[in-house]
Amino acid sequence: MKYILLIALLYSSLFSMQNSDKLFECTKIFKERKNELLVELERIDEQKQALNALKTATEDLLKKKEAKLALKEEAVNAKLAQVSQKEKAIKEMVEKNSKILKELQSTKMSKISQTFAKMKAGAAANVLSDMDSKEAGSILQSLKPKVVGKILTKMDPKKASELTQLLAK
Repeated sequence: MKYILLIALLYSSLFSMQNSDKLFECTKIFKERKNELLVELERIDEQKQALNALKTATEDLLKKKEAKLALKEEAVNAKLAQVSQKEKAIKEMVEKNSKILKELQSTKMSKISQTFAKMKAGAAANVLSDMDSKEAGSILQSLKPKVVGKILTKMDPKKASELTQLLAK
């Protein structure tokens, strides 16, 4: 039994040596792997910091561009407001000038019609015969029908016919 005990002791010490070697190898592998993981973790941390720096720089650049864009939009809106205001003023001036022009034309036509109304029919017929048909027609339209009839009877029949057609329109 001593013998068996001795063999068992020897065998167990031999077996525990192999386990101890295996444990030492495992510890060594784990330490190496731990070091590799720490290096990898440092590399990932550096990349994360670089990414954060890039993100911050990009955000700053975006904010600057947005600020520039906002300033340009304000300038464009101000110009647009100025253009709209000037356009409105120009429209008002055009309307005002148009009214003044109509008044002047009306006054002018009134004076011309008064002049022709005071003229003798023969003299008025001679003057209107030499004028452009449209102008003569507009003058005749401003006169009273009785006066127009007297003037047309003193005109050349062809010219009177032409002016009558213009008056009919």
